[in-house]
Amino acid sequence: MNASSLFHSTILLTKINTLSWRPWLWRQQKFLSPRLAVPLFPVAGKKNSCDLLALSETDLEEQFVRGDGPGGQATNKTSNCVVLKHIPSGIVVKCHQTRSVELNRQRARGILQQKVDLFYKGENSDIFKEKRAAEKKKQEKKKRAKETLEKKRHIKEMQESDAK
Repeated sequence: MNASSLFHSTILLTKINTLSWRPWLWRQQKFLSPRLAVPLFPVAGKKNSCDLLALSETDLEEQFVRGDGPGGQATNKTSNCVVLKHIPSGIVVKCHQTRSVELNRQRARGILQQKVDLFYKGENSDIFKEKRAAEKKKQEKKKRAKETLEKKRHIKEMQESDAK
């Protein structure tokens, strides 16, 4: 074996090792590619999440910390809580919704993507518009319930006055 073939086999082994221990990076680059403006997986409960800003993996700082809350030893001894920071904006998201690290990573990225979109677009953000529409719908529902209650009270008073 000469020096050049030894050099090439060392590079090959290095490439294989780096790819095998970080398969999640490849998946995440596919999931949040800067070239794609549309995430491959829709955000839960959102009909059109295609207008969200794309996140770059180079702008993210990720940590795995121990979770807290109910769950006892299973929660306190495992580091499946994901803390994700968007370096340019300084927004930090902590996600410990499931026991799976991979699911927590995906959910943290989705939450961070929404927060970054809201941070940069402000009132023009689709998320802000959806929240405003939901609040308006809730207020209208509350108003209708109040009107219905008033009608019932009025009918009850009319029945009582007729009974006398």
